[in-house]
Amino acid sequence: MSGGLQVVDPALWVHRGAAPPMPTFHRHDDLEINVVLSGGLDYLFGGTRVHVPAGTTAMFWAAAPHRLLATEPQQRSDVCWVHVPLTAVLQWSLPDAFTTHVLGHRTVVVPTQAVGTHVPALFEDWRRDLAAGADTGPMLLEANALVLRILGRTAEGPERPRADLRPVARMASWIAEHFREPVTTADVARSANLNPNYATTLFRQSVGVSLGEQLVRHRVAEAQRLLLTTTLTTAAVAHAAGFGSQSSLYAHFGRACGCSPGAYRDSRASTGTLTRTAR
Repeated sequence: MSGGLQVVDPALWVHRGAAPPMPTFHRHDDLEINVVLSGGLDYLFGGTRVHVPAGTTAMFWAAAPHRLLATEPQQRSDVCWVHVPLTAVLQWSLPDAFTTHVLGHRTVVVPTQAVGTHVPALFEDWRRDLAAGADTGPMLLEANALVLRILGRTAEGPERPRADLRPVARMASWIAEHFREPVTTADVARSANLNPNYATTLFRQSVGVSLGEQLVRHRVAEAQRLLLTTTLTTAAVAHAAGFGSQSSLYAHFGRACGCSPGAYRDSRASTGTLTRTAR
């Protein structure tokens, strides 16, 4: 994989413990939830650093390349982790906040106290049930309720329940898988068996950006990752990230990051990545 990107098969997974070593970026088509009990986590999404402090719960769509950064030994983390395959999540009736925040590649971070003090015990039940090979139906119902609680903390206005997010999620997943290729709106629409005009309208209404903007988001994040983790030339980064030309990389990267790819690489090499505390 370019720059050490690892693609992991989606799977229902529950764990509690310290942040595992993650020497390379990886991605998996799951909804990931981290309940940080102590220590804190530091993620790198593309080239953006996101801090998740103790006492908060983070949720994100793990199709975006991400990597956990090493923490100081004295801040050894205690975290409850769960991965729920997106295919299972899409069976739930979720509010608009899911598409605008989660499929829109935001990391949602809320106070754990706000979603329930029972969460650590809930994770222990899930871990025990999975180890025993028990029916996962009750776990998924409880996970659905937890996701709704988290999304409820992100609401910025009245929410309209959506009966079926699958076409939007299929397009978002297809973009996440194919953004390095020369793709068109028609290609993305075809992945969800939709008319291109309708697909474009549906995606913008649901996620808040156009299909083209979502594609550029992935390509810019991939360019950031390659600039930080490889010695590829700018032209090679443009090709590997799917921009097709160096001029296209410069144009989109400058708008998204406020500097050229070369300046971005140089500044991170001398000062480290910028830290953004998620909220």
